[in-house]
Amino acid sequence: MSRIVFMFLLVAGLGKVALGQKPLTDSQLSRLNAYQDTLKELAYKVINSPDQAERYESNAIMVRTLVRALQTQNSYTFDFDSLKSFSIQRSPDNAFRLFTWHVMNRNGIYRFYGAIQMKSSEKLQLHPLVDYSNNITSPQDTLLDNNHWLGSQYYKIIPVIKNTPTPYYILLGWKGNNVKSTKKVIEVLHFENGKPIFGMPVFEGKTALNGKHRIIFEYNRSVSMMLNYEPGENRIVFDHLAAPAPEMENNPALFGPDLSYDGLKLVNGKWKLTENIELTNQDSEIDDLYIDPRKRNTEIINKLR
Repeated sequence: MSRIVFMFLLVAGLGKVALGQKPLTDSQLSRLNAYQDTLKELAYKVINSPDQAERYESNAIMVRTLVRALQTQNSYTFDFDSLKSFSIQRSPDNAFRLFTWHVMNRNGIYRFYGAIQMKSSEKLQLHPLVDYSNNITSPQDTLLDNNHWLGSQYYKIIPVIKNTPTPYYILLGWKGNNVKSTKKVIEVLHFENGKPIFGMPVFEGKTALNGKHRIIFEYNRSVSMMLNYEPGENRIVFDHLAAPAPEMENNPALFGPDLSYDGLKLVNGKWKLTENIELTNQDSEIDDLYIDPRKRNTEIINKLR
């Protein structure tokens, strides 16, 4: 589905819909449950249909259905907790929630979709996320907005509110890539005049890290990579990726974990790199996701929850 069509589907008809934070009425709950059932059926086709055209057709209908569901008064209070094929993450401060998902092409490349629903007592505030990956030439260095988004499926939101002139959120996400390699992303999100902005130079460490707006890891499709958050240590931890041999250092599609770990610790609003750390938390089940691009099934996506 084209970028323009997706924008139209998400934005069309939003209007000013009251979203007072009140308990859902029986009528609202019934309506949202019905929408959720429809979304589940469509999402199953998006993930499992062997036909690419049917996957994208189901996705287009799913986008329209999601917008209609969110137009329901008080929809922000409805968790969509049966919709396992989406990644739905609320910010810890409950300021917004993120819907993200993907469609896989027949060549094993992914296209991502999403929206940010803001908590609002006046009207529906929904920001569509439009995957612009193919047109971003320097993804780690580029400031982006919701119409020019580095598509990802997010599984963690980390708020950074204190000791920073601009409050922001760290998003941990899986980006997929192609049949040879997989990517994961440490994204930065903040809001300017109510609009989402992606990217901020909040990372410090090696020269290659300084000034980057986000961090992108790429590694071999046949292995898994741990990217997690340790709240007790207030740090992001991840596998150190390395080439299997020095002559392969320019080919990330061959990279894999080397059994050591690095971390980014939050210090005065910045994330400072520390290498060769010891982990305090167990590896997340998320680390084993998306090894085989042919495994398009709800069971795999359920692990994002």
